[in-house]
Amino acid sequence: MTEPASPSEGLCVLHLFLRVRRSLIGPSVDVRAVKAAVRAATDAGDQVVPVAILGHKADMALMALGDDLWRLRDLQTAVVAAGLEVVESYLSMTEVSEYAAGVPDEMKQARLYPQLPPAGKPAWCFYPMSRSRVVGANWFTLPFEERMELMREHGASGRTFAGRILQVVTGSTGVDDYEWGVTLFGERPDDLKEVVYTMRYDQASAVYADFGPFYTGMVDDIDVVLRRVGCR
Repeated sequence: MTEPASPSEGLCVLHLFLRVRRSLIGPSVDVRAVKAAVRAATDAGDQVVPVAILGHKADMALMALGDDLWRLRDLQTAVVAAGLEVVESYLSMTEVSEYAAGVPDEMKQARLYPQLPPAGKPAWCFYPMSRSRVVGANWFTLPFEERMELMREHGASGRTFAGRILQVVTGSTGVDDYEWGVTLFGERPDDLKEVVYTMRYDQASAVYADFGPFYTGMVDDIDVVLRRVGCR
């Protein structure tokens, strides 16, 4: 038996962006095998959020959260064997940042162990981001107190979207290309646009943030997502 590869607290988060392999006779995906892979992950205690992706970057995504990297690897292996191609991915972990150390324990637990997907929020997007290190705008040379104040302003902007947006910020320093992954669940697609637009005016973003590519789609059951991306 392989020893689990687990964080000391919180969950590992794997975003898999997938394309449906197609042949001359149509999609070459074993739908039953994909569903079985998702079911095996959830039966083992992991959370899997299926998303139908819009645009050319991918056909669908699976956002998987669990406390063992080996189980997440098993999910990836299984969906690839079933005929889905991984065209992009992102690995991160849930965390309580240094700027949120004083929040109530209930809020800490919600950040470390989120329950996804949230009800009534089918609009979804993901993007990675890092803090700027350029001369004159190097986040990591600012005193902690100044960084804390900038994050308070940033957090206040985000709280104006309470009820409309659930934001899941996960840490990826040392495990992927950027420093954080940001996943947004919204009631409506324009909620996603408005929250990102609004928060970019905060100094923490306007001066000190570098953004990666955005992926946008709709959350639904795996059966629905597979059908809507052309797998029947």
